[in-house]
Amino acid sequence: MEPGPAAPIADRAEPRRRRGRPRRETGDAGPGARERILLAARAEFAERGYDKASIRGIAKRAKVDPALVHHYFGTKDDLFEAAMQVSFAPAMDLPDVALSGPEEETGERLTRFIFGVWENALTREPLLAIVRSAMNNEAAAAIFRRMITRNLLKRMAPDLPGPDGELRMELAVAQLVGTAMLRYIIKLEPIASAEVEELVQRLAPVVQHHLTGAAPKGSE
Repeated sequence: MEPGPAAPIADRAEPRRRRGRPRRETGDAGPGARERILLAARAEFAERGYDKASIRGIAKRAKVDPALVHHYFGTKDDLFEAAMQVSFAPAMDLPDVALSGPEEETGERLTRFIFGVWENALTREPLLAIVRSAMNNEAAAAIFRRMITRNLLKRMAPDLPGPDGELRMELAVAQLVGTAMLRYIIKLEPIASAEVEELVQRLAPVVQHHLTGAAPKGSE
């Protein structure tokens, strides 16, 4: 029995797309697609914040199919963390810098390093995106806490004197992050326009006390 004529092309069923596998389009899954998505995500989160940024918007900005974003990064939370890890990278050297000299100068080294990162426009904008998102969204805040804990507190706390190294480190970071928020986000005067050197000179001794000073009586 001879086969009948082939069905017209228009009648043939299209192959079903596999979930999470985007169709290949111009600029989609070629080399560098993952990096383009990360750059687009950093820009989108910085401009729109965590709540308003979307996978679709990030995909459009990166000129890729939204399914490719999910393929590389999974959920929006996963993508935010990956993008923020890139933004947070300049701060990753902080423990090495802070612990690289005399103990009595740790507070000044830590303070100078933090302000150096914030004063650089290239590193300040991504950090602003992290802090703003963390202030307005619990999921973003949880990711920020995890990054701070894993990359800073856990690395520095064991080298601080006394059994309360993690608390000491958190108090020092709180001092500096709080000042950074007033200066760069809220823009409270006169902190916002003060010379960086003046801020360093005033804050460094306080940070040093948090890190290495004697614990209050009755707290040991």
